[in-house]
Amino acid sequence: MRDLIDIGANLTHDSFDHDRVAVLERAAASGVPRMIVTGTSVTSSVQAAALTEAHPQALFATAGVHPHHAADFDEHTSHALRALLANPAFVAVGECGLDFFRDYSPRPLQHAAFEAQLDLASQVRKPVFLHQRDAHDEFVATLRPVRTRLVGGVAHCFTGGPAELAAYLDLDLYIGITGWVCDERRGSELRAALPSIPLDRLLVETDAPYLLPRDLATKPATRRNEPAYLTHIVERVAAGIGVSVEKIAEATTANAERLFGLAR
Repeated sequence: MRDLIDIGANLTHDSFDHDRVAVLERAAASGVPRMIVTGTSVTSSVQAAALTEAHPQALFATAGVHPHHAADFDEHTSHALRALLANPAFVAVGECGLDFFRDYSPRPLQHAAFEAQLDLASQVRKPVFLHQRDAHDEFVATLRPVRTRLVGGVAHCFTGGPAELAAYLDLDLYIGITGWVCDERRGSELRAALPSIPLDRLLVETDAPYLLPRDLATKPATRRNEPAYLTHIVERVAAGIGVSVEKIAEATTANAERLFGLAR
């Protein structure tokens, strides 16, 4: 595994401020030379732009507003995102979607921000980086009518079971798998769904610094996840699907290059 792509890493998070370059070096040494930095607000998307400029061979980015921040979405936000997305380093719109688990933003505002970003993605012709938690039915109902206008999308940090997976595959989405698959407490539904994910729809991500795999043999004292652990996730995905690690690595890299337009 020498060319994995972590499609979702929150590298603008302040927990990386003191050692971000070392984190990138550890990732590359572990076989993860390329990462996509997740934008969750205009501020973090602007910060992601600076990171891609500093590390153009290693980093790409998304630009979007997470449903937690949907209350802040307005016309100025849309203009700012559009300007960022004109940069070729930005390969997707999002993280956008619905989150009814936390409900940090009122649900009508979540819907409005989600729909605005889907419209933006259709205009700029870039895929969507999608978030859904405890909102599956409304998420699918929002996405289905506009799906044909979108160039593609990924269900980021998929944690559902076979039924949710079937709905997302029916929408022709890619499926992003994180260290949630390593969680013996919460990951049983996801592990049940794994064998049904077509290899040409599979992507892998850490969601660093979140979702540190719980079954790491040696865990960092800080409990911070980082892209270097993507190789561990790939091993668990391969075991769950029943194919070789090399096959998962080859498929997920090719899928990320195809969806996000990444050149080798």
